[in-house]
Amino acid sequence: MVCHKLGDMSKPVVDYGSAESHLPQDDKDFQGHISVIKPSPLKTSARAPGGQFDPDSGYTDNSRDSKQMPTVPQLSSRMKHIKQDIAQNHLQFVRFEAADLHGVSRSKSIPAHFFQEKVIHGVFMPRGYLELVPNPKDNEVDHIRATCFNSDIVLMPELSTFRVLPWAERTARVICDTFTVTGEPLLTSPRYIAKRQLNQLQDSGFSLLSAFIYDFCIFGMPEMINSKTISFPASTLLSNHDQPFIQELVDGLYHTGANVESFSSSTRPGQMEICFLPEFGISSADNAFTLRSGVKEVARKYNYITSFFFETGFCNSGVLSHSLWDVGGKKNLFCSSSGTEQLTTTGEKWLAGLLKHAAALSCLMAPAVSCRKRYSKESKDQKESKDQKESVLITWGYNDNSCAFNIKCHGEKGTQIENKLGSATANPYLVLAATVAAGLDGLGSSVGALAGPDDSVELYPSKPSEIPLKLEDALMALEEDQCLRQALGETFIQYFVAMKKYELKNEETDAERNKFLEYFI
Repeated sequence: MVCHKLGDMSKPVVDYGSAESHLPQDDKDFQGHISVIKPSPLKTSARAPGGQFDPDSGYTDNSRDSKQMPTVPQLSSRMKHIKQDIAQNHLQFVRFEAADLHGVSRSKSIPAHFFQEKVIHGVFMPRGYLELVPNPKDNEVDHIRATCFNSDIVLMPELSTFRVLPWAERTARVICDTFTVTGEPLLTSPRYIAKRQLNQLQDSGFSLLSAFIYDFCIFGMPEMINSKTISFPASTLLSNHDQPFIQELVDGLYHTGANVESFSSSTRPGQMEICFLPEFGISSADNAFTLRSGVKEVARKYNYITSFFFETGFCNSGVLSHSLWDVGGKKNLFCSSSGTEQLTTTGEKWLAGLLKHAAALSCLMAPAVSCRKRYSKESKDQKESKDQKESVLITWGYNDNSCAFNIKCHGEKGTQIENKLGSATANPYLVLAATVAAGLDGLGSSVGALAGPDDSVELYPSKPSEIPLKLEDALMALEEDQCLRQALGETFIQYFVAMKKYELKNEETDAERNKFLEYFI
């Protein structure tokens, strides 16, 4: 593979496929394929200290240095274990999955006996399945030729993500990176963008430990009452955590490598909260991606519908809890050595970056009209004022769940920042990427200490951060944020903005459509 400087958006990070993807037709022919492999410094994520969790295949990747690419014997060993899994579990199909711009799984399934061949050559999929821009000739994306938009892209699997799916009969899945047929990474791929930002973070001498916390609602199957379709919340889950549905979901997530740290009923009937165990690198977003499709499949087995929308049309929350560590994952750089409950200078700079880019961040973390309703709902001034506000102030504080950025100094992992701007419908890869980009900008800034939650404004006269209530204004903020434009890439920004403008124009964010057609789950 050929690698290029990460800061150059016009050049691919890797050439066709990943190092893990070029595997032999047969182990005895492996040496014949070595010549086409040129290890790239594209860095794959490390899980929390202790090695990579893989209950299905029985092998682990204990490398803490994500710059170290798998060796030829390691690749051969992984393929051997996968072949054993396929045989032992009598697998019939393997899903090649990738996330579209919404963070929804788009996949192609292949017969399991073709898996090894497809690992080498990839699986082809129409590009429009992932980018979702209905008309590539619109002014917003007129730089993209229609022939390019209508072309195929290639799904190349990351073998470390191969898992037998507990909730699908005789089926496994593997998460894929996406490439054009000429071997360049798809610049609109959310997972590629997240990996690139994690690479930038690691090049700066840091690593990110993070976990998503999701709320979702559980409904009974829709019923027709007086010619209206009504779905009732599964209220019994409020008091009964022994429901087979929840047990199967949590156990299934564990066997796909997504460790659930806790789950509980939330504030509304049928509403549940799932907290994942913090992990380093891309794994936290992979876990969230797995939940979004897995919860739907398990629910159907129990005649439930799960949704990231309330029955009132509001979005459930999706929180990214994270902390900054040294590149070896040994020290939490948000923790003060004095033991006091306050952020370090490094932590303050990271938080300053999040506050500085909060308006643009909110566009990616609350990407639909219904997602942004809770911003105005949670604003006390909005309730008291007769005038319609266009934006609300961003707040932060220590151990204060009402703040947009909540700093928690307790727990075995030390100080962490909860980014509570997000909704559960947001794409986890984009949330991770944008958070890292904003935090890195804060680390590189010469701005001094932050104003504390209770400090006088006179001591810290900088303008308070605000986020727009309207999605249209948030899109404008994203377009005007040069830091995020550069970090996420011009191509992605133009596609994302064009897609959202199309949705606004055609009312594609209708909550009932999303809830009952089950797209955003």
